[in-house]
Amino acid sequence: MPGWDYSRNGIYFITIVTQNRECNLGEIVDGEMILSAFGKIVENEWFKSFEIRNELFLDEYIIMPNHLHAIIVLANDETKTNKSHGSHGSHVETHGRASLPSTVPSTNQPDKQPFIRNPKSISSFIGGFKSAINSKIDDFIDENNLDVPKYNRNNHFFQPNYHDHIIRNNSEYQRISEYIINNPLKWNDDKFNPDKKGEE
Repeated sequence: MPGWDYSRNGIYFITIVTQNRECNLGEIVDGEMILSAFGKIVENEWFKSFEIRNELFLDEYIIMPNHLHAIIVLANDETKTNKSHGSHGSHVETHGRASLPSTVPSTNQPDKQPFIRNPKSISSFIGGFKSAINSKIDDFIDENNLDVPKYNRNNHFFQPNYHDHIIRNNSEYQRISEYIINNPLKWNDDKFNPDKKGEE
């Protein structure tokens, strides 16, 4: 969102997609996601990313064959401490993690500054996660003598950018949570499913 500070407390719906939408994270079998070796590395690093960041909490998530969906809660110490004192309106509670105002203030800020990754922000978190994935999968390729290209700044495992959506209220949270949970069951109709493209 233009003008939005992504180090600001909030609840974010994140989608990260593999480069060229390659289905190398696993496969859907009978409506269930079965992780590949690469998929297990991604899941392991995903969990580690939250373990080392006190300001971030993982809510719902799903790793799909070529993408990852997640609800991420960014909550600084003030939010964690005062989340039950809703003096500025109603709040949405997500798994006891943090509160989100039911309306998100508008950000009528002019474009004054270039994009930078603020510390303890969603963008810095995603950047660090993707960098770790490149390194860990490269290590796996070396250790197993795999005949596949290695990943680096010129050959990313994930697409360089990502999609985000600021969750504004409880109804959005419930809708997105259900979407994530049911994603494997609806893979055949998923816009990221390469087999679906031929039908369109």
